[in-house]
Amino acid sequence: MWRRCSLDPVPADDTRGARSCPSLSLSTFPLFFLVVGKEALEGPRRWKAARSALFYLEHPHVTTLDEEATQKMVFPAVTICNINRFRHSALTDADIFHLANMTGLPPKDRDGHKASDLLYPDPDMADIVNRTGHQLDDMLKNCSFSGENCSAENFTVVYTRYGKCYTFNGDRNKPRVTRQSGMGNGLEIMLDIQQEEYLPIWRETNETSFEAGIRVQIHSQDEPPYIHQLGFGVSPGFQTFVSCQEQRLTYLPQPWGSCRASVKEEQILPGYESYSIAACRLLCEKEAVVQNCQCRMVHMPGNETICSPNVYIECADHTLDTAIEDSQERCICPTPCNLTRYGKEISMVRIPNKGSARYLARKYNRNETYIRENFLVLDIFFEALNYEAIEQKKAYNLAGLLGDIGGQMGLFIGASVLTVLEILDYICEVIRDKVAHGLRRPKPPLKKPSGSIATLGLEEIKEQSSCETLGHHSEGTYPTGLLPNHHHRHHYSPQGVFEDFAC
Repeated sequence: MWRRCSLDPVPADDTRGARSCPSLSLSTFPLFFLVVGKEALEGPRRWKAARSALFYLEHPHVTTLDEEATQKMVFPAVTICNINRFRHSALTDADIFHLANMTGLPPKDRDGHKASDLLYPDPDMADIVNRTGHQLDDMLKNCSFSGENCSAENFTVVYTRYGKCYTFNGDRNKPRVTRQSGMGNGLEIMLDIQQEEYLPIWRETNETSFEAGIRVQIHSQDEPPYIHQLGFGVSPGFQTFVSCQEQRLTYLPQPWGSCRASVKEEQILPGYESYSIAACRLLCEKEAVVQNCQCRMVHMPGNETICSPNVYIECADHTLDTAIEDSQERCICPTPCNLTRYGKEISMVRIPNKGSARYLARKYNRNETYIRENFLVLDIFFEALNYEAIEQKKAYNLAGLLGDIGGQMGLFIGASVLTVLEILDYICEVIRDKVAHGLRRPKPPLKKPSGSIATLGLEEIKEQSSCETLGHHSEGTYPTGLLPNHHHRHHYSPQGVFEDFAC
């Protein structure tokens, strides 16, 4: 007997469609289909989780840029150096003798005689640099900060490769602040570079300079000046305007970035409490010079013996040049995680005009030519009372990874649990159908005549067909059960009736 199968519609994505036909046997095909479906759901989840984990292991980062306004800003430190290292008028005969290889000057005394027969005391390079360098009291002609007068006392002495230099606002504990932006609200100084004190060039050396003017570096109070590489030049005969934009940079350490975090109470250089690239480079250069020359240069920190002028030329300068060329291998100075730098826009106008040249000549007892060849004005100010905050941030951290994996597990585990429940529901339906079919007794087929036509069941027709194969009916004879009522007047063959009875 054919079994009835429900054709009730179900959603196409519902696994319960399997139980809509409970008459199906518990074969391997439905279970295989459901298991494969479950694994098909697990595959994307595992792939997505693996992809998220690999992305996290790459430690990606993003960089954000924001501009923030403020009511006041800390003014940067400003370091200035005269390009000429030694004043010619300040050199003694001993200085000229000892500095002959550095300056290129012939070792003669003031009368033009050779000084080789004279005995001079051993040179003190620190004393020579300090004594013969350009003095700020002589160079500084005018100084103002935010409209208030300043003087050489507001500058501190610092030594660089240019010799004796001066830093304004270098005290990190008491930095000057400005509450207005624009020209006239920063540092404005007028300098006399004293070209008549520049050393004459007799022959070229490593220290020979053909320029006239000053070098300037604008930097944070947390780092020493590295002016021979990071400074910019200012020429006499011009007023130079420097518009600054403060930038506060925040980098990420390993493994998201490559910055170096400052260690608490760490002191790379005396007077500087935090790590900086300039401090690292100075320390690295000092170690190279001390290792090769057994002494240090004047501008280098430490307590080691200061090199003599001859060692400067024969060893120290060559070591520094080599250290700069091999800096990628010998001196690795990573970027600090927190850094303040200053973007600059520089413009200039020529000074003095004819009227001011005569006035300045009378004021400083100089001629107009001297004013044009030696005087310069430097004006440093903030462009606006805001700063750029440039920050590296983690693009994908551990919390994001766990959140992604948790969301994926919640989605796919929910689908997997639903599939398991559907399988159990399907098994219960099949078992219930089997039990119900076993308890139900088969009923005999009913024969219901319709009008004058005899009705046979399907089983009787099969039995009748099998009986016809056992005997042959004579022509015109039929089994009584197959004849209509109006044929009952015909007579049957006795043999045909017997065969029908036997069947």
